Amino acid sequence: MKYIKFMTLSLLALMLAACGETESETKTPASAPVQQEVEEEEKVEEEASEEVIEEESPASATADPLYALNKANWSFKPIADAPSKVVLLTIDDAPDKRSLEMAKTLKALNAPAIFFINGHFVDTDEEKAVLKEIYDMGFAIGNHTQTHANLKSLSEEQQRVEIMKINETIEEITGEKPKFFRAPFGVNTDFSKALVKEQGMLLMNWTYGYDWEAKYQDADTLTDIMVNSEYLTEGANLLMHDRVWTAAALKGIVEGLRGKGYEMIDPATIQGVTID
Repeated sequence: MKYIKFMTLSLLALMLAACGETESETKTPASAPVQQEVEEEEKVEEEASEEVIEEESPASATADPLYALNKANWSFKPIADAPSKVVLLTIDDAPDKRSLEMAKTLKALNAPAIFFINGHFVDTDEEKAVLKEIYDMGFAIGNHTQTHANLKSLSEEQQRVEIMKINETIEEITGEKPKFFRAPFGVNTDFSKALVKEQGMLLMNWTYGYDWEAKYQDADTLTDIMVNSEYLTEGANLLMHDRVWTAAALKGIVEGLRGKGYEMIDPATIQGVTID
C-alpha cells in the first residue's frame, strides 16, 4: 500500500528527541535522524512492512476494542467497522504548568486524550491534586518515567525505578495503574519493553509532533502544522507537550482536525488495555 510504504520510509524523519524539561529548551527538529533504538526496530518492521498489534497485554483487554496499534508507524488501525478517519491525541510532560488548562480545553471540546506523566511533576500535594483532577475528568493517564531519563543510559535496576516509581505514584493518586507507556525521546530497551509488558501497559511512541521546534512555538504556526502536516493520515498518533504555546493552540488543533473530518480516538477503545 502506498500509505504503508510512505509511513515506513517516513519513520526515520519522525522519531526524535521530543520531550524536554523546560519550555525554553531547544529541541531536535522533526527531520533529525531517528535514534539507534528506533533504527534497530525499523529493520525488523521493514521486513514485516506492517505489524499490527493483535495480542493482548497481561491485563484483560477492553471488551470491544476498536483500534489496534501498528508498530510500523505507531498509528492505529480500525478493527472491523470502526471509523478509520481518526487520530489519537497525547500530551507528554504532564502535569507541568499547562496540563490542567489543556485538559479543560479538551473536555469542553469532548476530545479524549492520553496525558503522559513525569514523576518530577507530581512531587507536591498541589501537583498531585492536578493529576487527580485530570484523571477525574475522564482522561487516560500514561507513564512517561520518573525523571525523563534516556533509558538506554541507565542500568536495568535504574530503568525499573524510572518505570515503577511513577507507576506507583499514579496508582496512589488515581487508584488505577497506568495503561500506556511512552519512553522519553522514544528510546526503549529490551528490559524496558519486557517490564512494560509485564506491567500490562501498551508501549507506544508517536507518528508526528512539532511543538518542541523553535519555529512552531506559537499558537498559529503550531496549529497550522499539526492540522496540515504531510504526516496527518488516518490513525495518526499525535505528540504534544505541556507547553504555553501548545495550550494556546490546542482548541484550534482539535477544531482544525475535525474540520478535515478527523475525530479523536478514545483510549479506552484501544486493543490491549482496560480503562476502569
